[in-house]
Amino acid sequence: MPQPEPEAQPEIPLPVCKELRRLAHDLSNSIETIMQANYLLSQATVEEADRKWLDLIEQATREAAEINRHIREILRVHSPRS
Repeated sequence: MPQPEPEAQPEIPLPVCKELRRLAHDLSNSIETIMQANYLLSQATVEEADRKWLDLIEQATREAAEINRHIREILRVHSPRS
């Protein structure tokens, strides 16, 4: 029995796709800067209350990076093929 055809994925218009990819790239750079700064701060001697803030920043940046990866995957799937 033949397999059903996968549903066609709607494409994002090329100019919109390019702009979203540029923004996702720029967001990745910003997230990486925050992660690196947080890492450097975490290497310093800090109060326990401050350590909790550093942990919160680390968790939030990891989540932001995962969201950005998901956005990039959506863009990959819905980009026009050229």
